[in-house]
Amino acid sequence: MRLTTAQRRAVNWAALALVAIAAFVQLGAPVVPLAWGAEAVALAWLAVRRRHRWSALAGLAGGIGDPMVRNMGTIGGSIANADPAACYPAGVLGLNARIQTDRRTIAADAFFTGLYETALQPGELIVSVTFPATQKAAYVKYKQQASRFALIGVCVAQTAAGVRVGVTGAKGHAFRATEIENALAKSFTAAAAKAVKMPTTDINADLHGSAEYRAAMISVIASRAVAAALAR
Repeated sequence: MRLTTAQRRAVNWAALALVAIAAFVQLGAPVVPLAWGAEAVALAWLAVRRRHRWSALAGLAGGIGDPMVRNMGTIGGSIANADPAACYPAGVLGLNARIQTDRRTIAADAFFTGLYETALQPGELIVSVTFPATQKAAYVKYKQQASRFALIGVCVAQTAAGVRVGVTGAKGHAFRATEIENALAKSFTAAAAKAVKMPTTDINADLHGSAEYRAAMISVIASRAVAAALAR
């Protein structure tokens, strides 16, 4: 069902989402991970929890471009589709999620394998996604103005196990920017991220930007994500 702008504004998405999915969410102390049924949870639920400790995910969900996808889509559907410019793949990688299917558990690092390709086998279904607790995290994207997909989107997370940086929009699938991770492990600052010169190997080039432009923007957007994480 397609809603008008007035109808969307009239819907209490917070109440609707919390009632609909309360049984699928486990939130506890800061050391407890966030887990939910991937196909049951609308992205809108996360978007209304900006002040919660999972604000990186909330900001990511709230910035998804299409209103109907943002309010009715699911995280499971997003990552299974593996659009190379979608926001959630960067979040899954940056936040070191674990994807539970009806057959096995898949680490985020092993999930995205190519253009619209994942580690999922034919008939395999995502049933939940778990995000470990982080110390600091943020997602920032540089939007394509027409679609609001990410020309470059970066999720930066500082955890007890180290720094992770997930990137979307730059290659055929989401990936970790290990060059920036290494720099941030030494100095978790915006300046450290911005100073990294990312290689152009396999970086996309099209009418929206050359490979050199996109590679440079990865460091710029990463620096903004670090600044946002430090500000929380």
